Amino acid sequence: MPEIYKAERTISAVFKEQKQIDDVIRRLLDRGVPKDHISVMGRNFQSETRIAGFISKKDVILGGLRTGAVFGSLFGSFLSLLSGVGVLFIPFVGSIVAAGPIGAVLLGAASGAIAGSAGAGLVSVLTTLGMPEDKAAIYQTRLQAGEFLLMAEVPSDRAGEFQLLLESAGAEEIHTIEKTFARPCPGQCNSPEDLSPEVRAHLSNQAQSTFIERYNTVFNEKNDEFTAEQAAWESVHQQYEEDENGVWSKAKVKA
Repeated sequence: MPEIYKAERTISAVFKEQKQIDDVIRRLLDRGVPKDHISVMGRNFQSETRIAGFISKKDVILGGLRTGAVFGSLFGSFLSLLSGVGVLFIPFVGSIVAAGPIGAVLLGAASGAIAGSAGAGLVSVLTTLGMPEDKAAIYQTRLQAGEFLLMAEVPSDRAGEFQLLLESAGAEEIHTIEKTFARPCPGQCNSPEDLSPEVRAHLSNQAQSTFIERYNTVFNEKNDEFTAEQAAWESVHQQYEEDENGVWSKAKVKA
């Protein structure tokens, strides 16, 4: 049986040029990092990218970054190999292309880190993940300036190997945190106990059942945790409203 990939740390770094991002994604994939463990963000991807889906500032103000999540496709780049490529509006940064598990975090779905706050920028999201505020502020500033942020979830015993790989690819501001992005379930969800604490805390018991049912349906069709998670949150948003504590608990009245 093939060895199971066990990600335990997240290495992040800034790159100045898109061609560096394409190169480092290829090298990470060649070294065995699964595509759903690589995240990329950037504002200025070139015209060969074709992306559908956008979250506007109005969406952010009315319902937070979780509202109206639409992911599209991107072509002509190694970025197209990653999961969940789409356009997001990030307060204090603007419109960015996001790919990989960081997209779910930015939407507030996986971790609840921004809890629908229109004022929560990238700094608050990254610090919730365990990154020092000063480093997170540097990343936000570099993204604002048109550079690119890459994050790779790697095994602890290979962290040094991947840090050297990023350095040789031209990475700057390399940083490692001792955790990975939250996933809703380890594969299929068999019960609410399988949901990650971050997800479970933002759903009522009824909403948990809705989430799990939709998640499993899409996961069985696509075998893709990221796609299943986005579909599950969309189903929750369609059927419930948030209460004053940020929990999706109020069933919407059907017209």
